Amino acid sequence: MKFQLQILLAALTVANAAAITPVETALKKTTELHAMTQAPTPSNGTYVMTTNVSQRSKTNPIEIVGRKFFDSVTKEQFFLKGIAYQPSRATNDAIAIKYHGLTIIDPMLDTRLCMRDLPYLKSLGVNTIRVYAIDTDKSHDECFEAYANAGIYVLADLSEPDLSVNRKSPSWDTDLFLRYKSVVDALHSYGNVLGFFAGNEVTNDKTNTNASPFVKSAIRDTKEYIKEQGYRKIPVGYASNDDTDTRGNLASYFSCGELSADFYGINMYEWCGYSSFYTSGFKERTEEFKNSKIPVFFSEFGCNLERPRPFTEVDALFSHLMTDVWSGGLAYMYFEEPNEYGVVQVDSEGSIVPLADYHNLQKAYLRSHAVGVDYEEYKRKLSSPSSGDSHCPGLSNIWKASEELPNYPDAVKCDCMESSLQCKLSTSVKKTDYSRVFEYACGEIDCFQISADGEAGEYGAFSDCSIYQKASFVLNEVFKQQGSKTGGCDFEGVAQLSRSLATKSQLSAKTISSGQTCYEFLDTLPRTVADKNPKSVRNFTDGLSDDNDRDHNSSSHEGHQALENRAAQQKFYNNLLWESIGAVIVVGLSIFMS
Repeated sequence: MKFQLQILLAALTVANAAAITPVETALKKTTELHAMTQAPTPSNGTYVMTTNVSQRSKTNPIEIVGRKFFDSVTKEQFFLKGIAYQPSRATNDAIAIKYHGLTIIDPMLDTRLCMRDLPYLKSLGVNTIRVYAIDTDKSHDECFEAYANAGIYVLADLSEPDLSVNRKSPSWDTDLFLRYKSVVDALHSYGNVLGFFAGNEVTNDKTNTNASPFVKSAIRDTKEYIKEQGYRKIPVGYASNDDTDTRGNLASYFSCGELSADFYGINMYEWCGYSSFYTSGFKERTEEFKNSKIPVFFSEFGCNLERPRPFTEVDALFSHLMTDVWSGGLAYMYFEEPNEYGVVQVDSEGSIVPLADYHNLQKAYLRSHAVGVDYEEYKRKLSSPSSGDSHCPGLSNIWKASEELPNYPDAVKCDCMESSLQCKLSTSVKKTDYSRVFEYACGEIDCFQISADGEAGEYGAFSDCSIYQKASFVLNEVFKQQGSKTGGCDFEGVAQLSRSLATKSQLSAKTISSGQTCYEFLDTLPRTVADKNPKSVRNFTDGLSDDNDRDHNSSSHEGHQALENRAAQQKFYNNLLWESIGAVIVVGLSIFMS
């Protein structure tokens, strides 16, 4: 019996050992790496000593003076030697795979990731990383403190995969602004936050330049929010692509006028393999940006037409040929993915395996030493802020971005509007179906109050509201146009009557960003763009009372009356139905044919 128990215990021990997951292995190795006092030894035999990160002094906040970055304490000019640092499930990272179903993998939140990668990033010689998606729900203290102690700054994108300025249908609204503010709130206290990107390649060719005003308004409002909250003056900028038709106008647009970006990045992939400053296009780009009023740098670089990448452009970027204009750059990217831009591979156990690109970039960064300007002398030479040409580019057949920017996203105004609606979009309607709601409603009424035109510089009163509020607004307008009949707020299940309406006194007690009360603002809104005299038409507030207990659900049990425009309303769900049937038929035929 004792012998049998010994066999059982031995079997259990083996089973437990076998049950250790790749993530647990990665965690163990992360702990070991975090305790390292020297950088990992590259497989090519190169040995690079680095300082124990726990013994380093913290990074000083970076400030902008003119078109250059400076350490706010030492006053030394700062050049970015960085890399894009954004894991994804495409890397087959044992840790990243655990984020199945989530849109954000934040490496500066998950200590399993940031601590595992820190020694490799430090050994690479970087002083800056770029993180493209921040999870704002939890504390980032541990990762940011460790990276600050290692002398590494962070550039963070304010958007996230499901919430950004969409170049095809651009908008700057309360939902997106809330996202941007939440990132600022989550990261503002960390001294090694170098800055925020308000957009990345939103305008990427001449067909969508009308999206740029929405990004510029995002920069304007984010900067103002940082100021209002009393936070440290953290720079807010933009990252552009290198499109031949638009790059000049884009750079001018984001640096012109009083509402300019704080910095400008360009994702630069012109230098491939063993090129040169004179043959790669770098000479021409440097000439184009030599009069920039704000810092410019490569927000991404690293053409991969030749693998392994030699990264010979680094020598030019930090040489006297470019440092008067450019403030360094960030290589793209840390993790190897199917697109083959990575410098490290992550194995099935979550361990880091440096690639040849890693060693080449490491050598390039370590041998490059940019010579900066003297802080005091540079300040003396600076022109006054008002001098120089800061005019925005004019409209043309290529450039169609107005100087008139979208409205400040006013949540109070939008909430007041929503509280005044008799008929609202049902919360059961999926966001993917919202486009059909607009297609139907805007075929029945004038949707100018929710429209936004970045080329004409015209923005409706509620164009800054959330997409749900805008959909509710147009459905309510259709409901009113059809006579506000008892059964009219259904639209085949798309809409529902509000439980109660805001009263005149309630709306009069709230003030929006323009200084008006909600009631004053809503009371002057015309129903169509052609209405020259708002008081001659039925206004938005018609029908409101001072009865605080007004309840519209009391009539919902009386049964639905026949809708006068039932055929038009039915069109919305008929379209969805036939699209769904068509999709099923296609799938069925595909299965049958296979």
